[in-house]
Amino acid sequence: MKVTIETPRLLLRPWNIEDAEAMFSTWANDPEVTKFLTWNAHESVEITKMIVSTWVEQYQEKERINFAIVLKQTNALIGGIDVVKYIDGVPVIGYVSGKAYWGNGYMTEACKCVLKFLKEQGFRQARIDACVDNIGSNRVIQKCGGVLERTELNDRPLKNDTVMVNRYIINL
Repeated sequence: MKVTIETPRLLLRPWNIEDAEAMFSTWANDPEVTKFLTWNAHESVEITKMIVSTWVEQYQEKERINFAIVLKQTNALIGGIDVVKYIDGVPVIGYVSGKAYWGNGYMTEACKCVLKFLKEQGFRQARIDACVDNIGSNRVIQKCGGVLERTELNDRPLKNDTVMVNRYIINL
């Protein structure tokens, strides 16, 4: 689904292949940013281009919701937020931003916007998971109304490890 939505400071828009360079240099190649994600830092921009290309193709699927997050003031690509999957009809949200943009409330703003969008689409709940040690992400989820459902071990096959994860449910 190709949709553009706005917040006071952000533009959430569809990805395009030209975003790959900025994504790579802003966060995809940064081990500190990807530390808590399910995937490792990209070793080359070609990997990022392949992934963004896949996302662009997936817009043909009605249920695919995936936004590039752009700072309106500078037109800088600062992150991404999407529905990574659906579990029993509940959208599971994932997000990431470059570390230069952490601590400014951008992700909370983007997340609230996506949750509002999901509610308008008829969803009643959303789920967001965050590694227990990822304090910033847990705060974002709580600010967005997330209620801790449980904490559990999760496998991260691409990283060949397991981590403790907080599972949050947000009633829309």
